[in-house]
Amino acid sequence: MERMFEPFEQEDSGTTSKYGGTGLGLAIAKNLVDSMGGKITVDSFLDLGSTFTVELALERDALASKEGSKEQKKNSIENEIDLEGYEILMAEDHPLNVMVATKLLKSKGAVVTVAENGQAAVDDFLDSQEGFYDAILMDIRMPVMDGLDAARTIRSLKRTDARTIPIIAMTANALDEDRKMTKEAGMNAHLAKPFEPQQLYKTLYGLIKGE
Repeated sequence: MERMFEPFEQEDSGTTSKYGGTGLGLAIAKNLVDSMGGKITVDSFLDLGSTFTVELALERDALASKEGSKEQKKNSIENEIDLEGYEILMAEDHPLNVMVATKLLKSKGAVVTVAENGQAAVDDFLDSQEGFYDAILMDIRMPVMDGLDAARTIRSLKRTDARTIPIIAMTANALDEDRKMTKEAGMNAHLAKPFEPQQLYKTLYGLIKGE
């Protein structure tokens, strides 16, 4: 990472490297950003991915200013939502999705327990005291037990909170048929991936508060 913006630098420059290239792409990008008086930075996690951030000082036009006002209003509403102390059980098997969702939830004060598949989520729920969890975020496609079966199993348990706890589907499938299936499995809401932070916060807060 210390050398990635230098010309011809690559993580793996061997002849057996999976991805070809010359190692010039990031150097060119940095030169362009520098020439515009900006800066480029990177956050990277091995085997998960990298996030590059470019900061530039640009003049706003009238339309951009209007859109900026809308964004400020949107962020203001988002900042009003507080999940402090709420216990969230998240069933998700993809490490990157876990990392992103956990970071978003913790930024609002929520406490997150991660289950790597549907069966693990059912087990965690069974092992918890009644009323311990405030909501469940349930991925649909998981190994061992998928989200639909996990939701059905939880709803069938003989404890009061099993019938009342909000269960929110998280899936890349957003067709009407998919929404129908999650509803029939006993889920309260459906978040299509990739979801926006505001949508996640608003859905969780509304269901937990019964709004």
